[in-house]
Amino acid sequence: MRLSGKVAVITGAGSGIGRATARRFAAEGAKLVIGDKSEAVHETSSMIGGDVHAVQMDAGSEADVQAMVAEAVSRFGGLDVAYANAGVSGGLPGIFDLTVEEWQQLLQVNLIGPWLMIKHSGRHMMEQGRGGSIICTASVAGIRSGAGGAHYSASKAGVINLVMTAAQQLSATGVRVNAICPGLIQTGMTQRAFDYAEQKGVTDKIGRLNPLRRAGQPDEIANMALFLASDEASYVNGQAIAVDGGLSSSHPVTRQETGKTAA
Repeated sequence: MRLSGKVAVITGAGSGIGRATARRFAAEGAKLVIGDKSEAVHETSSMIGGDVHAVQMDAGSEADVQAMVAEAVSRFGGLDVAYANAGVSGGLPGIFDLTVEEWQQLLQVNLIGPWLMIKHSGRHMMEQGRGGSIICTASVAGIRSGAGGAHYSASKAGVINLVMTAAQQLSATGVRVNAICPGLIQTGMTQRAFDYAEQKGVTDKIGRLNPLRRAGQPDEIANMALFLASDEASYVNGQAIAVDGGLSSSHPVTRQETGKTAA
């Protein structure tokens, strides 16, 4: 029960990583307010039961994020963990094909959303005076190119720098701010790629670029979120931690037959 007595908010909890994390946090004793733009967030709540309250909200809306934090404080008496997980992929359009509106819409959720969560949860945690943990979902796409579209990758690079900057600005408050950088995880956002591979009979190629040679599962990201939310991570701050099977440990290579040189 690593989160016993702690109160947490999680965005993007209607499916995938957010849902897996909500279930993991609840199993470890946390009281939860979970949010998502989709009605599926109520399904997540019903799966958990107990001390959990679901709200439909827009993670890129300041009013919605502020209300979510206020709901946690009002309902459960405080806030210890905030996980800004909600995000959108935006597909893989070419850099010359994107419009200003597409950039703005994606940045609103993927980058402004985490900032809003840091702003409002961080302020309460400071005033509360008992520290806390803020977690943001970034991506390996924010570390280097090749894992997403230009606007998506730029937004996640922004999240990585945001948590570093926020950790510094929250110095001496006891509030920690970190990011998780998932690799290829099987969620609703990536399901199209998995379905395509299955149709083509090449599911064995999914995730082959990382040393583990497989895709990840939402629970594997939830486990990292649990660590960062818990007191076990009390000295982890301002970090962007890749959970990607080792994908980001190397530059991309063209794999050759044994004995031949990789390009």
